Parts: sequence; C-alpha cells; structure tokens
Amino acid sequence: MTSQSEPELSIAQVRQVAALCHIALTDEEAEQLRGEMAKLLNEVSILQRIDTSGVEPTGHAVEEVHTVMRDDVPRPPLEQEDVLVNAPRREGPYFRVQAVMEES
Repeated sequence: MTSQSEPELSIAQVRQVAALCHIALTDEEAEQLRGEMAKLLNEVSILQRIDTSGVEPTGHAVEEVHTVMRDDVPRPPLEQEDVLVNAPRREGPYFRVQAVMEES
C-alpha cells in the first residue's frame, strides 16, 4: 500500500488494461496512469463500504428530475440509398465496417 492507503498496481496491470482498451502508452504515461488508477480504486473501495441496504434505487439523484419521453410512433422507413448516402464505406447495399472480433 502507498502512504495514502491506495491499492498497489503494477505497471504490468496498467499495461494489461491499456491493451484491453487498445491504448498504447509510453513508460511515463503508464506510470502516471498507475497513480490515477490507484486513486480511482481507492475511491471505489470507499463507496463500497457505504451501507445502501435501505436506499431505494432511483433513475436520478434528484427527485424533481423526470425523464421526458416522446411517444413511439411508427413511421415509414427511410429509403435504403438515403440511409447509405453518408456511409464512410459501403459494400453494395450494406455498410462496410471493420471487424470487431478476431476469429478464434
């Protein structure tokens, strides 16, 4: 533990999180992030100690706030070409996107 009782994080752990987020870090950035992540984990640990067993869940922290939602009214769909006109990449009548998951 550090002098501020923050959780110890290794540079390897910081780099593992960065890799999961596809973020490249310099050594200086990794060291800075290590301190920031330790402080964040400390704040979360403080919040975890608060007894909220008798507190009703809410959608907003302030009771006076109300979500305003419009009625869901069905409408005719847009023409396919109108939808695709601003697509950065197309393949025929489809959006072309970069692969999200690697094949295993």
